[in-house]
Amino acid sequence: MTSKLNQLLGTKLNIIQAPMAGVQNWELAVAVSEAGGLGSIPCGMLTPEKVVEEIEQFKAHSDKRYNLNFFCHEMEPIDQDSLKNWQSLLQGYYRDLEVESPNGLQGLRYPFDSKMADCIEPFKPPVLSFHFGLPSQELIERIKSWGTVILSSATTLEEAIWLEKHGADIIIAQGVEAGGHRAMFLTNDLNSQMPTVELLLALQSHVSVPIVAAGGIGSKDDIRKLVELGSSGVQVGTAFLLCNEVKTTKVHRASLKSNKQITAITNVFSGRPARGIRNKVMIELDYISKEAPKFPYASIAMAPLRAKAESQLSCDFTPLWSGTNRNACEEVSASDLMKTLTS
Repeated sequence: MTSKLNQLLGTKLNIIQAPMAGVQNWELAVAVSEAGGLGSIPCGMLTPEKVVEEIEQFKAHSDKRYNLNFFCHEMEPIDQDSLKNWQSLLQGYYRDLEVESPNGLQGLRYPFDSKMADCIEPFKPPVLSFHFGLPSQELIERIKSWGTVILSSATTLEEAIWLEKHGADIIIAQGVEAGGHRAMFLTNDLNSQMPTVELLLALQSHVSVPIVAAGGIGSKDDIRKLVELGSSGVQVGTAFLLCNEVKTTKVHRASLKSNKQITAITNVFSGRPARGIRNKVMIELDYISKEAPKFPYASIAMAPLRAKAESQLSCDFTPLWSGTNRNACEEVSASDLMKTLTS
């Protein structure tokens, strides 16, 4: 299965760089792909035109294969009452930081659609990955007609079986240790989330496509262990967050360097559960808030608080995405980190 994964991805190494929206672009993807892995470009927060720019930049700097990552959430109608209630809950923070509550719908994450497919089709991207399930069957068939390999993340056995049935060529087994948004899409029950090893073992006898383990990976020994347990490869994200090619903010970098900081799962930043380093707003809003508007609308109200706090070098309102294992985080080039993980 490991060789099958390399064949599908067209890479020397069985390491996929996790796409991390908001903190990286094509530069990290180029570095990882040039080092033999599969570099990923996060596209969930980009316009179609910006995605095209990212592809062109990658291709101008590398002839290796790359992965474009998109979200597949249902874009539910805006619940104005929910947005108002959420802003009311945050009013004390607005007053303390002397900022206005926001107007409009800036910075939202949109799901993959036919307009995005139209823009990227001329490039016939080698790999597309999806979070929160898969796009429509019509779009899946269109993508496959380009010769593109499709990846998607599962957090339960049921999700993995569903993904294979609906067209995924490779399944990423996202353990509960992983940083960033939980990929869960068939359940909202956080109690269903399993550690990476447990999830990997649960999937093996039920799906026939390669499985890539993600979550809690901080060393070459972690990678070796997962491959020995049957994983075809690994997806690594947190380890890259201090690399030279990443756009992580000063406050995020400082938190990543602190061994005292622990992570937790919260929905207060976006409306969906995601793992990050604990901070003031997560703690004071009880991590999982019933008042948070549905994804992606919760992020609107947080934006001005984050901007003002970061200008004061405070991380109180920043989503400090991180997995549970930060052992590999170093301020080095991504190519050096790849050598450390694979030597």
